[in-house]
Amino acid sequence: MIPPSEPRDNPPSDDDDDESRRRARSTALTVPAAGGAGGEPSSGSAGRKPRGRPPGSKNKPKPPVVITRESEAAMHPMVLELAAGFDVLECVTAFARRRRMGISILSGSGVVVNVPLRHPTTNPPVITLHGRYDILSLSGTILPQPSAAAQATFSISLAGTQGHVIGGTVAGPLKAAGTVVLVAASFANPEFYHLPLAVAAAEDEEAAAVAKEEEVKPGGVEAGMLAYGIPGGPRPLTGPLPHPDMVFWAQPSSRAPHPPSPRY
Repeated sequence: MIPPSEPRDNPPSDDDDDESRRRARSTALTVPAAGGAGGEPSSGSAGRKPRGRPPGSKNKPKPPVVITRESEAAMHPMVLELAAGFDVLECVTAFARRRRMGISILSGSGVVVNVPLRHPTTNPPVITLHGRYDILSLSGTILPQPSAAAQATFSISLAGTQGHVIGGTVAGPLKAAGTVVLVAASFANPEFYHLPLAVAAAEDEEAAAVAKEEEVKPGGVEAGMLAYGIPGGPRPLTGPLPHPDMVFWAQPSSRAPHPPSPRY
C-alpha cells in the first residue's frame, strides 16, 4: 500500500522575491552608516581636529618664587630706643661701627636737654639751648666707612616749653632727658661717585665741537677748497670769490647742444 504523499510547500511567488530583494538593498545601505557612527570613524571626520581643551584638563601649577638670599644693597628698617642720660648721636654712631653698616635716621621723638646748634649767621656760630626740648624731627646719615668728604651731620627741629620752634644742625652732644625713639634704615656697601663725572665732561666737549663744525659756513664756494688758476698759486678759499677771479673747472663746449630726444 502506497502511503499518501506529504503536503508540499507552496512555491515562492514573484511578490516574495521582490520583498526579499528590497530588504537586502535597504540592509546594504544602512550598514556603512552604522559602522561609521559606532565603530571606525568615517573618512570625512578622520582628518578633523577637535576644538577646545580636552575634558578634565587644568593649568599646570607654577612653582612659587622663593628668595633664599637677600640683596646686599637692600635697606632694612629698624627702631632704636635710647635710655635717658646718653648721647643720642654717639650711641647710634657706635652701633653702626660695631655692626659695620650704614644707618640713615628718618625721624625721632623724645626729650633732649642742653642742645648745641650751629647757625652760621649768628655770632658765635654755635649756640646752646638750655633746658628741655621735645624732638620734632631728626635726620642724618652715618656711612659704613668713615670719610672726610662725607662727615655725619644731623639736622634737628625742637619745640620749647613756651611753644616756640627752633632748628639747626647739631654741633655737639645730644643728651637724652628721657627715652628717645629713632626710626632708621640700615644699609651696607654703598656705591660712591665723584661728580661731575669725567666721562660726562668729555662727552660735553665732544658734542660742543661737533656742533661748532656743523654751523652754517659762509656762502659761495665751500671753505677749505683749493682753487687753481689764481695768480699766486693755489690757495684755500675762505669766502665767495669775486666775479673776475671765478674759476671754471671745465670750459663750456663750443659745439651745438644735442637736439632733444623725439617723443613717441
